[in-house]
Amino acid sequence: MEDSLSFNILGNGQQQLCLNAFGHSVTMPFHKYGPAVRPYHLIHYILEGKGEFIVNETHYTLSAGKGFLIEPDHQTTYISDGEEPWTYIWVGFSGGDAKRIVSSLGLSQEQPIFRCENKEQLKTCVLGMIEHEHSNTEDTFYCLAMLYLFLSAVAGSDRGLSARQNSNLYVDQAIAYIRDHITEPLQADEVARYVGLNRSYLSTLFKQHTGLSPLRYIQQFRLTKAQHLLESTQLSVAAIAYSCGYQQPESLIKLFKQQYGVSPASYRKMILQESAAARKEIHSRKER
Repeated sequence: MEDSLSFNILGNGQQQLCLNAFGHSVTMPFHKYGPAVRPYHLIHYILEGKGEFIVNETHYTLSAGKGFLIEPDHQTTYISDGEEPWTYIWVGFSGGDAKRIVSSLGLSQEQPIFRCENKEQLKTCVLGMIEHEHSNTEDTFYCLAMLYLFLSAVAGSDRGLSARQNSNLYVDQAIAYIRDHITEPLQADEVARYVGLNRSYLSTLFKQHTGLSPLRYIQQFRLTKAQHLLESTQLSVAAIAYSCGYQQPESLIKLFKQQYGVSPASYRKMILQESAAARKEIHSRKER
């Protein structure tokens, strides 16, 4: 469980830098998010408490003052501590300059952790976005300015790793292959052939290191990527289905409803309604 104030921005994908998501969350003990895949870059910063961030089979134990990067199409999981659950803020962004900007920050999915002492600036930037998320031109520019200030603070931070490795070369190669070919009709046999193992043995390794079979990993990858595309883009359900490797939109609709209990179209409508309700709550607070 978490007490979260989250905003998703429907981007057109044509801008050099586009704000896709931002928010603030106070989590409960052992709150877990993931495994999930995003279509944009995402930076989390921990205001209080501690927890664990998992990517590429690497585990990072993080506490207040640290942050982590999530790159597009990388499956990640994060879990709040049982005794000191974390409170964090986040920003998600994409666009033609996004990859270059992340590189200039000195961050990557291989080195995703940073430490920043400028907690108040980062918090002020995200709270400023929340207060000005009115979907008009003036506030759109304001939020983009806050994104640049947020990135400026991250650029001045320290880099540091506190990782616990749990990797396997075959599993790493298989995950990279899945990520690079997710738009294609992937099968577990194909992935096994690529890494040079039989399907049964690869499945055993996969379950040991990810908790999922290769087939389930592919399914989870596609569904969570579709979920975030519904939140952050104006792409049709059919276009999202094809971009996630489904040969027919009906396949995505059926599996999405099984996983989340609603159709993709209903999910998008629900997210839009939640964002509208959050905006209304912010407006009412300002008027009090």
